[in-house]
Amino acid sequence: MFKSMIDKLKSGLEKTKKQFVDSFSSISFGRKIDEELFEDIEMILLKADVGVKATEEIIDFLREESKRRRLKDGEQLKELLKEKLYEILKECESPLNLGEERPAVILFLGINGSGKTTTVGKLAAQFVKDGKSVVLAAADTFRAAAIDQLEVWAERAKARIVKHSPGSDPAAVVYDAVNSAKSRGDDIVLIDTAGRLHTKEHLIKELQKIKRTIKKLMPDQPVETILVLDGTIGQNSINQAKIFKEATDVTGIVITKLDGTAKGGAIIPICKELKIPIKFIGVGEGIEDLQPFDAKAFVDALFD
Repeated sequence: MFKSMIDKLKSGLEKTKKQFVDSFSSISFGRKIDEELFEDIEMILLKADVGVKATEEIIDFLREESKRRRLKDGEQLKELLKEKLYEILKECESPLNLGEERPAVILFLGINGSGKTTTVGKLAAQFVKDGKSVVLAAADTFRAAAIDQLEVWAERAKARIVKHSPGSDPAAVVYDAVNSAKSRGDDIVLIDTAGRLHTKEHLIKELQKIKRTIKKLMPDQPVETILVLDGTIGQNSINQAKIFKEATDVTGIVITKLDGTAKGGAIIPICKELKIPIKFIGVGEGIEDLQPFDAKAFVDALFD
């Protein structure tokens, strides 16, 4: 199973690997280490959406450490790059905090199209497979399609769903879902919410009301508040994240669709700038392709 997950990770990061590490190898092999090489590496990092700040930090590290270790050949910089990426990304490793009480409550945020509802469904299926009883709360009442999509996932994952009619109060859906899970002794409640950034003020009020509702029912239970970001838009997702951070306390991030982009390097500025743990990454269409984020496995998959 572990080998299978590693293979899926390697396959899912193939486009980023070509843009990032393969390009690095193509320019560094057999070359002496000089300023021109560092400029070429800098360009590769920027094209991979690593971002200006993170790229500068990485280049400074490569420059200083190559001198300190008296490296001569450009290919030797690869190990330094790997070392630096792991140093950055390991700071963002963190498992889900499900607390001591039951049900555990996980609230999902993200704009429409980010893969939020699919992430909720995949995680539900994984929990059910692990023997947990799961309730899905269809709190994106703004879109009837979101409720329908979550119903399909509930059936597929063999999870229970709590829903109201489109246009209902999302906090009322959450109240019924959490209350129902408490009374039936369910293990986990996964809450799908709307993500309408163009009505920012409404979004903030809605999320705050949902959080207050959960707190009333589960006053001592931590609520994982997970922001789902679309990996294909690269570091542009940082701006989205800042808006959601204004709305509520985001405790974790899921980065989806990494298999469909060469911009996987954006995970580095996302980690550095947002300073929010990355809980999962999506590297394919399958349920098992939503994987817990492992910094070492991620870096190894890029360089293998």
